[in-house]
Amino acid sequence: MENTDKLKTTNEVIAYVAECFPKCFTLEGEAKPLKIGIFQDLAERLDKDPKVSKTQLRQALRKYTSSWRYLHGVKAGAIRVDLDGNDSGVLEEEHVEHAKKALAESKARVVERRKEKAVKAKQENRTANAEPKKNKPRKNKPKQEKKPEVTRSPMEQKDVVAGKTVHVNMGKGDMPATIVEVNKDDVRVQLNNGLQMVVKTEHLRA
Repeated sequence: MENTDKLKTTNEVIAYVAECFPKCFTLEGEAKPLKIGIFQDLAERLDKDPKVSKTQLRQALRKYTSSWRYLHGVKAGAIRVDLDGNDSGVLEEEHVEHAKKALAESKARVVERRKEKAVKAKQENRTANAEPKKNKPRKNKPKQEKKPEVTRSPMEQKDVVAGKTVHVNMGKGDMPATIVEVNKDDVRVQLNNGLQMVVKTEHLRA
């Protein structure tokens, strides 16, 4: 890398270290177990490198060795390597067990986070879907058109005769009826429902 600007992210530092020491660090596939105390070797070899600081190297090394790729590589029979890829001893059983435990815990945390994320997403969806019930607008019943009122004129005395069909003014409206009997101003009529009643001539309409 020709650019001498200081590296910013941990991933950039890991990529740079892998470029400098390809026989020790790898960015793909299963990683090789590292020599115990390799940080000191790394700090000494890159001591005057302007791209990285010791703090950055420590953070990068911590992230690299806690990755699933690296923990998978820490297994029985695997050989540790130094910065140049040289044999630095077989892994001890306790280190293998520690790596297995760390890997299992890391995977469990990921699963738990995914569950929490799924639950949160579900709750957000429920909240989004639970819109407040809106009062449905009442359907206005079509107004019944009022039938135009028919104005009927009062009957003249000479037209009031038995058997004539007339309308009796009952206050709320005119009801059809038939004159049954005439006795001066009193007129007996029979409504269409069969009811007979006596009314005054002035209540009759033609």
